[in-house]
Amino acid sequence: MLWTITVILLVLWAIGLVSGSTLGWWVHLLLVLAVISLIFAIIRRGAASA
Repeated sequence: MLWTITVILLVLWAIGLVSGSTLGWWVHLLLVLAVISLIFAIIRRGAASA
């Protein structure tokens, strides 16, 4: 589930970056949220295997 959210956020970030829209920091907020989601997914996966 978290991997799906991460991929969706990364795709939205890439689209926003390529489109050149004037969203400013909102585009980079998507990247930050994707990275946070990825970190939680990795932590969760590590805890499940331990």
